[in-house]
Amino acid sequence: MAGGQSSRMGTDKSFVLFNGRPMIEVVIEAVAGLGDETLLITNKPDAYAHFNLPLVGDVYPDHGSLGGIFTAVHAATQPHTLVVACDMPWLNRPLLEYMTGLRQTADIIVPRWEKYPEPLHAIYSQTCLDPIEAKLKAQQLKITGFFGQVAVRFVERVEIEQFDEDGRSFANINSPEDLKEAGER
Repeated sequence: MAGGQSSRMGTDKSFVLFNGRPMIEVVIEAVAGLGDETLLITNKPDAYAHFNLPLVGDVYPDHGSLGGIFTAVHAATQPHTLVVACDMPWLNRPLLEYMTGLRQTADIIVPRWEKYPEPLHAIYSQTCLDPIEAKLKAQQLKITGFFGQVAVRFVERVEIEQFDEDGRSFANINSPEDLKEAGER
């Protein structure tokens, strides 16, 4: 998903350089080949056309990340959709592969680091569409707000640590300060 406002960054986060490359390129590379298709959810298709990926605009514009998740699952041709955000440059391929292996066990496969689920690093089934759409129509945009209506499989910290000891996979870069700190690591 590359549709956020990037208000804290002051410019489109997708194209901020991370290790000399636009962050969106790092993310696309991390997920390449994980499934049968890669979709880019964006309301700025001209900016992303050079990636030669299917570009999908929000079904419900201005409905935040939940709207982006709905759009991704709605547009996908497969029964399960891995959704990641464009500002997560430390995606961990082995963790993502582990999660995709769990996709048949629940409607949502979502890591939980500490107490908090990571819904922009999760797998959603087509079963989620109706509950998400109901929340969107009610203007209830909290991503986890529909989780109680579907089967959720949390990938717990002990599982995550097999692939990612410090949970870095879930770190995102939202501001120039975050970017500076990432460069210092």
